[in-house]
Amino acid sequence: MTGSQTPLARRDAVATLLSARKDLLVVTGLGSPTYDVHAAGDRDDNYYLWGAMGGAALIGLGLAQAQPQRRVLVITGDGEQLMAFGSFATIAAAKPRNLSIAVIDNQHYGETGMQASHTGRGIDLAAIAGACGFATAVTLQRLDEDAAGPRLFVIKVEADSPPRSMPSRDAVFIKNRFRAHLGFAPS
Repeated sequence: MTGSQTPLARRDAVATLLSARKDLLVVTGLGSPTYDVHAAGDRDDNYYLWGAMGGAALIGLGLAQAQPQRRVLVITGDGEQLMAFGSFATIAAAKPRNLSIAVIDNQHYGETGMQASHTGRGIDLAAIAGACGFATAVTLQRLDEDAAGPRLFVIKVEADSPPRSMPSRDAVFIKNRFRAHLGFAPS
């Protein structure tokens, strides 16, 4: 970010993203995005990922394809999305109109000690997604912008570590709760 731009507070940014969500299905990336979504309100239509580094965007794609009548939002971090560059090409080729991805970009690897990430060194995730063929791929400094999908929004936030808001770490419980919300039997 350039000197005149002030990053957003991450918890406020995520709460704003989810403030009018209605029936939006939400998939979270590993670590801070999960804590942020949980802090904004635990719901049956939140699918928290634990131990699936790099998988959030593609899980969101699968969900968007399986539930084409529902809007799907993936909220992930810059570190996880950097690990999953290939997902941009796969998502762009699939062209899911109901999928949006919000990358909460603090330009640091928050889960491993706040080392500078590659986005802090000039890697532009929005430009990469745009080059792959996303209908919209932008970096936001404020949250009053919107567009058609598939969409990627890189949201620049402060590099801080708010207290963790911990959802259940029981993957079977999370899966079954989410499946029940969609009207499927637990498995």
